[in-house]
Amino acid sequence: MTYQQTLDYFYSQLPMFHRVGAAAYKADLNNTIAICNLLNNPQNNFKSIHIAGTNGKGSVSHMLAAVLQEAGYKTGLYTSPHLKDFRERIRINEKMISKKYICDFTAKYKNDFDRIKPSFFEMTVGLAFNYFSEKKIDVAVIETGLGGRLDSTNIISPLLSIITNIGWDHTNLLGNTLQKIAAEKAGIIKKNMPVVIGETKNETKNIFIEKAKKENAELFFADKNLKAVLKKDLSLKNNKIVINVFRKNKIHFKNLQLDLTGRYQLKNICTVLQSVEMLEKHFQFEKKNIFSAIKNVKQLTGLAGRWEIISKHPLTICDIGHNTDGMKEVLKQLKTIQYKQLHFVLGMVNDKDVRGILKLLPHGAIYYFCKANIPRGLNAEELAQQAATSGLSGKVFPSVKKALKAAQKAAGKNDLVFVGGSTFTVAEVL
Repeated sequence: MTYQQTLDYFYSQLPMFHRVGAAAYKADLNNTIAICNLLNNPQNNFKSIHIAGTNGKGSVSHMLAAVLQEAGYKTGLYTSPHLKDFRERIRINEKMISKKYICDFTAKYKNDFDRIKPSFFEMTVGLAFNYFSEKKIDVAVIETGLGGRLDSTNIISPLLSIITNIGWDHTNLLGNTLQKIAAEKAGIIKKNMPVVIGETKNETKNIFIEKAKKENAELFFADKNLKAVLKKDLSLKNNKIVINVFRKNKIHFKNLQLDLTGRYQLKNICTVLQSVEMLEKHFQFEKKNIFSAIKNVKQLTGLAGRWEIISKHPLTICDIGHNTDGMKEVLKQLKTIQYKQLHFVLGMVNDKDVRGILKLLPHGAIYYFCKANIPRGLNAEELAQQAATSGLSGKVFPSVKKALKAAQKAAGKNDLVFVGGSTFTVAEVL
C-alpha cells in the first residue's frame, strides 16, 4: 500500500474517536494488550513518562519532551490528536515518524489487525510503541488520548505519572462528576511510582491522595510547591513571555522565557518543573537545559495551536481550547489585548458542552460560524441557532477557511480575529 492508501486504511477501517466520537471508544485494554503481545511488548523496552489531564496535557508533554531533548536524551513523544499530519502523533526528538515506517508496519501486521479489529487509537499506540522500541530511544513522553484507567496507553510502567488537571470534558464516557472523571484519570497512577498533580482542586484532591496511598506512590501537587508569575508579555513582539517561578516565596527560575504565550501556560510550567525534579533520580538536567528547552518548545517539538498568532495584519490568533475550562482561559487572555472589534471564527464538535461554552462567549463580538471537516463537527447552521439563544449573532460559512477569510477581510486596522472552539477548527487554519 502507498502512504495515502495506508492512511485511508487507518481512517476508514479503524474507528477513530476524534472523527466519530464515542462509537470508537473501547472501554477495556484487551485490543491494546493483544497488539502489544503480537509485537513482543515493545512498551517494556524503553523508559516512559505518562501524562493525563483534562487540559494542558499536550503542552506539558511537549515541554517535558523539549527538556529531555535539550539534556541530550533521545526522546520519543506520543500525543494526540494531530493538527495537520498524522505523523505529528509520533516523534523522536523533533522528527516525525517516517511514511515508510508506517507503510511497512501496516503491511506487515494488517492481517493480524483485521483479526484483532482494533480502533484507530489502539493501532496507533501499537505503532508508536514499536517505533520507539526499534529506534532504541532513551525515554518516551506518552500522552493519554482520553481518560486514563482504560486509555490504550495505560499498559506502560512509567517512571512518573502526571495528571495536569481535572475539568468537565467527555462526561458521557468518563462520568458526570469531577470525582468520577478524577478517578478515571487517577487510573494511570502506578504502584511505587511517583505522581505529580498539576492543579489542586478541593473536589478531587482526595481521589488522588487515596489512590496514591493505595499504590504506595509518592504524590506531589505542583501548584502547592511552585508558583509562576508573568513578568513580561512579548507575544506580539517576538512570540515569547517572560516569567519568574517561585518556590515558597523564593525565586526558583528567574527570567524564564517561554515560546508558548498563553497565560494558562503559567500553570503548566509549574507542572513541568515539578516533574523535572521528580525525574532527576533517572536523568541529569542542568538549568541551562531547562532555560533553552522552555524558550524553544515549538522548534524542538513541533507544538502548534496554543495561543498562536497566525497573522499580525489583521491580528489573528487561534487556540485549541475546546471545553468550558479551556474557553475560560482563552477569554481571560482575550481581555488582556486592546482591540476595537472582536471577530470570532467559531466551529465546534457535537459532543461537547456547546451550550455551556456559548454562554461564556462575549456578546459584543461578530461571529463567523463554521464546521470543521470531520463527522463529529457540529453543523454551522445549528451552531448559529444555538448561539442566537445565548445572544450571539453572526453569519454562517460553508468552511472554516471561508469563515476566516471573511473575518480577516472585515477586520479593521485595530480589530482582532480569533479562531477557536475546537482543535479541528484550528487545524484547518494552520
